[in-house]
Amino acid sequence: MPPKEMHENESPFSRKNVKRLLSYVAGKHKFLLTVVFVSIIVASIVAVLSNVFIKDLVDDYITPLVKKAATSGTASVDYSGLASWIRKVGILFLIGVMVEVLYAQIMMVISNNVLRNVRDDMFRHMEKLPVSFFDTHAHGDVMSYYTNDVDAMKNMVASGIPAIISSVITILANLVGMFVLCWQLTIPVLIGSFLMIAFIGKIGGKSAKYFVRQQESIGALNGYVEEMVNGQKVVKVFTYEERAKKAFDKKNEELCKSSMMANTFGNIMMPLSDSIGRVLYVMVAFIGGFLAIECGLSVVTVGVIASFLQLTRAFIEPVSLLSGQINEINMAMAGANRIFRLLDEKPEEDEGYVTMVRCKKQGEELVEVSPEEALQNAGSKDFVWAWKHPHQDGTLTYTEVLGDVQLFDVDFSYDGKKQVLYDISLHATPGQKIAFVGATGAGKTTITNLINRFYDIADGKIRYDGININKIKKADLRHSLGIVLQDTNLFTGSVMENIRYGNLSATDEECIAAAKLANAHDFISKLPDGYDTVLTSNGTDLSQGQRQLIAIARAAVADPPVMILDEATSSIDTRTEAIVQRGMDSLMEGRTVFVIAHRLSTVKNSEAIMVLENGRIIERGGHEALISEGGKYYQLYTGAFELE
Repeated sequence: MPPKEMHENESPFSRKNVKRLLSYVAGKHKFLLTVVFVSIIVASIVAVLSNVFIKDLVDDYITPLVKKAATSGTASVDYSGLASWIRKVGILFLIGVMVEVLYAQIMMVISNNVLRNVRDDMFRHMEKLPVSFFDTHAHGDVMSYYTNDVDAMKNMVASGIPAIISSVITILANLVGMFVLCWQLTIPVLIGSFLMIAFIGKIGGKSAKYFVRQQESIGALNGYVEEMVNGQKVVKVFTYEERAKKAFDKKNEELCKSSMMANTFGNIMMPLSDSIGRVLYVMVAFIGGFLAIECGLSVVTVGVIASFLQLTRAFIEPVSLLSGQINEINMAMAGANRIFRLLDEKPEEDEGYVTMVRCKKQGEELVEVSPEEALQNAGSKDFVWAWKHPHQDGTLTYTEVLGDVQLFDVDFSYDGKKQVLYDISLHATPGQKIAFVGATGAGKTTITNLINRFYDIADGKIRYDGININKIKKADLRHSLGIVLQDTNLFTGSVMENIRYGNLSATDEECIAAAKLANAHDFISKLPDGYDTVLTSNGTDLSQGQRQLIAIARAAVADPPVMILDEATSSIDTRTEAIVQRGMDSLMEGRTVFVIAHRLSTVKNSEAIMVLENGRIIERGGHEALISEGGKYYQLYTGAFELE
């Protein structure tokens, strides 16, 4: 993501942002928006007519009735005309209320639909983003997109957009009414209104800048809180509470300052615009009286002045309303700006065209079969996974997925500046177990990340069954790789569902068999509901070792030709490790396996051990051979049981 300072200088009201926001509002709601637009026009016309009718009320009814009552007495006064006028205006007001309720309800429906569509688009796009995005963004900040930013956008759609449309139409309708009544009185109102709008535009621009900063600060604060909550045990173990409080206070203070500045500029607009409106109101009364009394303009009657005063108030109110909503509008556009930046993040590129399909062996040839046929013959050895490789001449070749992995002179850098791997070359033949050992930061996990294509190499080649992995579709490549990480992630759902996550088409029997293979079946059977026990909050009711066993079972049910075990037994005690290791041996049988381990006891039986230091392979060979060399591996093995 670009530096924070760049975000703060971006204008949330750019044409691109406004256009994209309106596309969400208008995209699937053209008919409803048409109804809203017509309803707002009707409501605005009703409001203007009600103010214009004051002239008729005063000049055509009240004044004549007062004169007649003064000369002939109240008994002879006929109020039927006034009553008829009141009925007509009452019907007009009723129509106005009905259309206002109608468009308010419609806009609430539209805003909720927009909320749903934006979140859907964000989540779909987020699923396409590379791992590097999540490595460089705090999870709390990412969550802030889905909560604070989207909610701010929703409020804008529900009330801000109708307010803007209504205000513009109301201003135009009142302007027409004022010109019809008395153009002489309209001129000073226009001059005062232009001054008010210029003032609001200037202050609003400053307010918008601080609202962008406020949304950024909210994201940063959420990210920090999420980090501290997840690491609460570590915080307490190392008595980091006071420093954590100070760091939180600093981020909270930044949020407070940006929020105060944003709201300071936003909150001064409405009182000042109201004050300007009152001044204009007094000016209209003074100028109208002057024109009627001193200048003797016959068009300026008492009814005209009374009606014009109401039109002036109605003309100024929308401007004041917008100034009062400027905070909400600025916050919404700042949130939209962040959301659109997320949607503009470059998705993970996949130029691969080699796919993994199910094939049937017919002698020396492989013939592709349908998923249904493959599922019906799931246990048959004649049905295998194969790489489907289309060629430029239109021919297809099928290569059985065996798990032959080769790295040739691989160099890599995460940021393009600091190189972390140098000239990595190795060959893992099908069924071979390769172990990576070395200090933290030596590059062990990075190598497995490159095999998964979580990151792409800077130089060199990686071949899988003789095929450059850049040619293999990422989804198919990763489908052929099973991985067990040190940090276990369990999802809300039953134990069975968490195991089936590795293979969504697996039956209950296959999931149970995978659990038995990982030696997880015994403890799962003792859970309150066995395999139907629902796990929440990443399985906090289970021990770290039990969560790891479920993760191993998840990898086992996937039944991949290549396994990557990244500190897979680091969270298991040595007694449990011995039990799990037997299941792991069964799991690894016949597969190509890459093992990363701090415990050297888990890599002794590897066919090849790669010792890494500062991104280079400095030693390689079997356990006995490396011990006999007396090098780095010998020092690690004889000096300490753990690498760290």
